Formats: sequence, C-alpha cells, structure tokens
Amino acid sequence: MISLLARLWPSRFKADVAHLRIKVYTREQCGCCHKALDLLKDYQRRLRFSMEEIDIDGDPILRERFNTDVPVVEVDGKVRFKGVVNPVLLERLFEAESRGNSAR
Repeated sequence: MISLLARLWPSRFKADVAHLRIKVYTREQCGCCHKALDLLKDYQRRLRFSMEEIDIDGDPILRERFNTDVPVVEVDGKVRFKGVVNPVLLERLFEAESRGNSAR
C-alpha cells in the first residue's frame, strides 16, 4: 500500500534518511503488520534506509513487551509507531530526520 502523498508527490519527496536504522516488531498472522511492512518497504526502496523485521513470537521477552501493540516501529532506538503506521506522520518524520542529517 502506497500512501496518497507518495503517489501524488513521488518525485519531489527526496529525504536524505539513508542513515536511519528502523526495526519493525511484528507477528506473522498480523494484518496491520503486513500493511506497515508494505508501506515501509516502499519507502525503503526509494530512500535507502536500513530496516530489520523482528517476529516477536520467536522471543518470549519481546512477546511480553509488545504483545498486542504490534506492529511497533522503532527508528534509531526510539519507538515511533504502535499498532498503525500513519503515512503522513511517517513522511514528516523522514523530512525532520533529513533536515537534522543535513545540519550535521
């Protein structure tokens, strides 16, 4: 699923976020997780950030920590989304991270 903004604004959205490390905590039988991963993978193809998918059911500690909150998206160690990934907020995050990266 591609966000409406990404469809309308694909060539102008050029955030510099290759430095980001994103972890997505998921479950195999989670529809929201699959939607979030599809969205993030679409952005990953264009923006080249690294992304790691972690199935919480393989680790009892993660299962206890995140249980019904999945998908959980962590950007550079900070939890940014739980349950649903809002595409508009995701793009704002990328824009802010891109501005912060250019200031470094």
